[in-house]
Order: sequence, then C-alpha cells, then structure tokens
Amino acid sequence: MTALKLTNVCKSFGAVKVLKNIDLEVEEGEFVVFVGPSGCGKSTLLRVIAGLEDATEGTVEIDGDIVNQTPPAKRGIAMVFQSYALYPHLTVHDNMALALKQEKQPKDEIAGRVDKASKMLSLDDYLDRRPSELSGGQRQRVAIGRAIVREPKLFLFDEPLSNLDAALRMNTRIEIANLHRSLDASMIYVTHDQTEAMTLASKIVVLRDGMVVQVGSPMELYNNPANQFVAGFLGAPSMNFFPAPVVGGADGMSVGIRPEHLRIASKGGRLKGEVVHVEKLGGDTNVLVDVAGAGRMTLRLFGQHPIDNGATLEMDYDDADSFLFDAAGHRA
Repeated sequence: MTALKLTNVCKSFGAVKVLKNIDLEVEEGEFVVFVGPSGCGKSTLLRVIAGLEDATEGTVEIDGDIVNQTPPAKRGIAMVFQSYALYPHLTVHDNMALALKQEKQPKDEIAGRVDKASKMLSLDDYLDRRPSELSGGQRQRVAIGRAIVREPKLFLFDEPLSNLDAALRMNTRIEIANLHRSLDASMIYVTHDQTEAMTLASKIVVLRDGMVVQVGSPMELYNNPANQFVAGFLGAPSMNFFPAPVVGGADGMSVGIRPEHLRIASKGGRLKGEVVHVEKLGGDTNVLVDVAGAGRMTLRLFGQHPIDNGATLEMDYDDADSFLFDAAGHRA
C-alpha cells in the first residue's frame, strides 16, 4: 500500500519557486531519505508533507487521503526535529505523553504506549528526569519516543542528528535503523549527510534546485548515477572527474572514477602526478594527487601505505569502473 503520494507538488515563496513539480510515492514500510545540498528544497518538501507549509500546486496524499486542506495534527504524522523541541518543565514521561493527553486518550492507553516506547529506546531509567538533566543523545531519543507513542501513519525526521557529535550520530543512527525494523513503519528522513542517507535508506531521493534528480536504492544510485551531480554527491571521498582527452577520450566529455577504483600502476599508468597530501586513516589511506590536465584527484587504498608528499605517482583504472558524462553532466 502507498503510504505517501505526491503529485506535481510545487511550492513558491513570492516569485521564488522552491519546489518544482515533485512526483513521488513512498510505499508502506519504506525508509525514504531526502538528500541534497543546502537550499535544494528537502526540508521545505518535508514541511509540505507535514502540513507546516501549504503546497502552491499539486496534491499530498497520505494513506489514500488527500490532505492538502488537513491540519498537521490530523494528518496521522509524527515529526522529529533537529532541535528536539522538548518542554523543559516536563519530565521525560510527560514530554512523551503530552500529545496523547491532548488527544484525551485513556490513562492506561497512555501508560502502555509510553512504557513500550521507553523500553524500545532504553529510556526507562530517565522517565522522571527533565530535559536539562539529559545528554543530547538522550534528548533526541525522547523526541523520537514522543513520535512513537502517537503510532502515526508516517514518521518525518528533519535532520535529527545534526546537533550530535560523531559518536552519538552513529549510535543514534543505529537506533533509528533498529526502530524502523521493529515498527515496520513508513519513515521519511531529511539530511544533507550522504553517509546517513546511504546507511539508513531503503530508497534515496536526491534533490537539486527544488527538483528530484534521481530516486533509487543506495547501491543503485552509487553504482548507476543518472548524472554527474548524483555521482559526485554520493560517496566519500567523492568521485574524481577529469576531462576525457587526458586519457585519449573525446573533447567535451568528462570521465568519472571513484577513489577506490583507482590503483597505483608500476609503469604506463594513464594518470600521472605529484602527491600533495596523504590521509593515513589506519584502515584506509587517501592519497591526493595533482595530475596534469586533470586537477586534484583522490586515490583510496585499503590498509596502510608508506607514500610521501612530493612523490610522483602513476595511476590507472579499469574502464568498466569509469563513468562518462557529456558537457551538461548527463551520462553519455
């Protein structure tokens, strides 16, 4: 069953068109991530789905019902924000229970839902504390718990991990993934972090300038990007691009090759340059090489390698691993 259907959704602020003809379907149980650079419209699109912004054109359909005129509280959605948005004077329990009390749910129903959510999120020991007594990660779990107790048709996450440090981001990301598996719920998650998108999503929606440029599973987009923008946006370190004539290709074309698909050639490598920086990460080594006519390229090697700055390096790759793009950035 389709949990969400967007048809020709547009959003303008005055003369500025922020969303342009968005068509999208989210199936029941899918984890869909909206990803793209700052200003691409991903948060605005989430707010239109939630009803916090009105679509200028098009329809928003949730669980089979068109909800354009339906207020946010009646849409069957629950939203988790970047800022946590917890009430400082309420305990963890009361923050999680508040929406249910406002809905005039029975006390035993409220108690059961809060108990279930707190167990899922390991919050049992914190129910009597206030937000000021919690860490950032714990506050975010309370915000997620507040969404869970509402048992919504659709979960919406707006960059929920942006305020957390790297270790907490990874831990909370795992918790959200486990939560999705446990609830089997439809979730839409907005992020600018392509690592979050790749590790969480069952389906990624890549946006640019208010338009959807490609939709697919993480590996579909990584292995078969529709254009140079998607190819460069997904992947860390990002894909290398250089003019095709550098390796004997046609004028006006560009070659894309991922850093892990480059290799050091003992002799006769098609790409030759000077090492300008080496990132020794322990498990991996990233080597930045200035290649004449191609610019700076990144070579990713597994393991530890004694490569020095200033060294001359020859590199090559298998043509089957490369991508070819025309002057407009489309796959050739």
